[in-house]
Amino acid sequence: MAGSSHGHTPAAWTGVTIAFIGFCVAGAFMVMAQPVGFWAGMAMVILGGVVGWVMSNMGLGMPKDAQAHRTAEQREPASVES
Repeated sequence: MAGSSHGHTPAAWTGVTIAFIGFCVAGAFMVMAQPVGFWAGMAMVILGGVVGWVMSNMGLGMPKDAQAHRTAEQREPASVES
């Protein structure tokens, strides 16, 4: 995993950070038995995915050609030498 650039983009970091904060908010309100706060936190989790997707489409994610190249490399057996 160290050789790949999986998730090392502004889109990924922003989306995951927003989703994580939403998860923490939802968890806190679930413990406090406050359904409205729980659902607000869940909405933040979904918002994190949407923000990450929008940022990726704006060019702040991994380039599409890099994804195709990386996938082709992963399919080769480990014993094949370059």
